[in-house]
Amino acid sequence: MTGDRPPTRHVVVMGVSGAGKTTVARGISELTGLRFAEADEFHPAANVARMRAGVPLDDVDRWPWLRALAGWMADRHAEGVSTVLTCSALKRAYRDVLRQGPADVEFLHLDGAAELIRDRLDRRVGHYMPASLLDSQRAILEPLGADESGVVLEVAASPDELVRAAVTRLGLPVRAAVAGP
Repeated sequence: MTGDRPPTRHVVVMGVSGAGKTTVARGISELTGLRFAEADEFHPAANVARMRAGVPLDDVDRWPWLRALAGWMADRHAEGVSTVLTCSALKRAYRDVLRQGPADVEFLHLDGAAELIRDRLDRRVGHYMPASLLDSQRAILEPLGADESGVVLEVAASPDELVRAAVTRLGLPVRAAVAGP
C-alpha cells in the first residue's frame, strides 16, 4: 500500500547507574541507525541538583521525567523513527509509564555485580550521579517480568559484546555499511 511505513522499534536500555547504558545504547544506535536519546538529558535541573547532592529521587520527582521520555518516543514513533533510549527504568511502574509512549517498547536490562558497577561509578568523571546512590537504586530495582518484552545481559562483557548481543537477541536490523571515500 502506498505510504505505508515500516514498523518502528523502541528499545529502552535500562539498569542502575554505572551499568553502561549510554555506551551500549550509543553502540546500538551506531550499528542499527535507531535514534539515540539519553534520559539524563530530560531531567529538570532540580532533579540533577538532588542527585548531585547524593539525594535519591522519589517517585514524585520521576513521574514527569518518565512521561517526557514516553512522549519523546511517541513523537518519534509518529514520525516513523525507531529509537534507543537510556533510562534506569528500575521499577515495573516506571516501565509501564514508558510503555504509554509507543505500545511496543522493548527493554534491554544491563545487570551485574554491585562491586563491578560500584568500581565503574568510582572511576567515572563528569557525571552527577554519585556511587553513594547505587545501593538505593539496587534496592528498588524490579527485574523484568515474564510478560515484559526484553532481554537481560551481564555487564561484565565488553561494550562491543553487549552491543552485538543486544542487536542479535532483540532481532534489530543492522544498517548497511556506509561506503568509504
